[in-house]
Amino acid sequence: MLSAFLSAFRTPDLRKKLLFTVFIVGIYRLGATLPSPGVSYGNVEKCLDIIKNSEQNGVFTLLNLFSGGALLSLSVFALGIMPYITASIILQLLTVVIPRLEQLRKEGQSGQAKITQYTRYLTLGLAVLQSSAFVALARSGQLFQNRCDQYPIVPDMSAKGMPQWLTLSVLVITMTAGTGVIMWLGELITDRGVGNGMSVLIFTSIAARLPGEGWTIKEQKGWYWFFAVLALVLLIITAVVFIEQAQRRIPVQYAKRMVGRRMYGGTSTYIPLKVNQAGVIPVIFASSLLYLPQLALQFGDQNNPGNFEIWVRDNLASPTSWIYITVYFLLIIFFTYFYVSITFNPTEVADNMKKYGGFVPGIRPGKPTAEYLDFILSRITLPGALYLGLISVLPNFFFIWLDSQTYQNFPFGGTAVLIMVGVGLETVKQIESQLMQRNYEGFLR
Repeated sequence: MLSAFLSAFRTPDLRKKLLFTVFIVGIYRLGATLPSPGVSYGNVEKCLDIIKNSEQNGVFTLLNLFSGGALLSLSVFALGIMPYITASIILQLLTVVIPRLEQLRKEGQSGQAKITQYTRYLTLGLAVLQSSAFVALARSGQLFQNRCDQYPIVPDMSAKGMPQWLTLSVLVITMTAGTGVIMWLGELITDRGVGNGMSVLIFTSIAARLPGEGWTIKEQKGWYWFFAVLALVLLIITAVVFIEQAQRRIPVQYAKRMVGRRMYGGTSTYIPLKVNQAGVIPVIFASSLLYLPQLALQFGDQNNPGNFEIWVRDNLASPTSWIYITVYFLLIIFFTYFYVSITFNPTEVADNMKKYGGFVPGIRPGKPTAEYLDFILSRITLPGALYLGLISVLPNFFFIWLDSQTYQNFPFGGTAVLIMVGVGLETVKQIESQLMQRNYEGFLR
């Protein structure tokens, strides 16, 4: 692999793409550390130290993970890539419901460009809403679990002649503009760099937190637990790589046909049905739903909670609760089947095969082929759903086994590992394909 890596840098155009990607990633990480105007960065550091030593898991842990720790710092890139992810998921789901969007998806590159434009507009709208919500939560202290009342994150500048509404407006505009810049940086990587730009930025955000969080585990528990966690992570990554590469190949035969004076068809290929056909989307959906009870508790009476609020806090807002783990696991399985059903249409695939003279050996074209594909897909999705659920809840068992304090300092949760491994495999395959075009042996053998 080392020789192939050196070969990649010896190739001029591929070297330019790699260096350009590294340059854009550096700009992204710089923006994630720049404080927004009107934010007291000294107070932010004090609040981060307070919640770092807290035993309660924050409601914004997942969002802070995707932003590389920029959210709780209220930096220029505080929102990270999450508004774009949310907008992409919403547009993808609406494609099944709105005929106009489904028609655009079938129009090819021009239709996809239009959907991408809608995604950008929706991203900016969501960025305005999310930045306004986070600024309001930061002012009320709920962004830091009501533990930093003595350290105001957004100090009142009225005494210095600046209205408070103006300070908050500038802060919201800055964070929204930061989201727009992140979209632009991601598209630059996709067009002129290596890999999918948005995925690479997410990978960078998660990887940026690993050294600091891993060192925190070492300081709290010592070298023994540090190496134990490291060994556990290597086992998890190995299992994730194995499952992510697993697929069921449905053989497809194309009959020969004459078009003018030329003969077409007569070839054999296959339809690759991955075990994890849904990717990391079901985990994000399930995590988002389980954050709603925690978010609702933030707006309740913290001093005099009711019986229902106490039950929600102990069962649906605690990652070490068996009810939380069970609901999380079942939600992942449900969303896996739901997402696969809307992204892979067996009837459409069967119709396209029939249109071009393709058929599965032993299966009649048309409806029997669609039923066969649906049969295979429904059964291969089950191990994929169980795999996603187990990988996602595995850290929760680790929290129970060790203690709850390590929860927020455990950097290798299911979502993080799934995203990092998936993006890493995708990027390596892209570099591999470009090396193979130049007669190199590539990264993978």
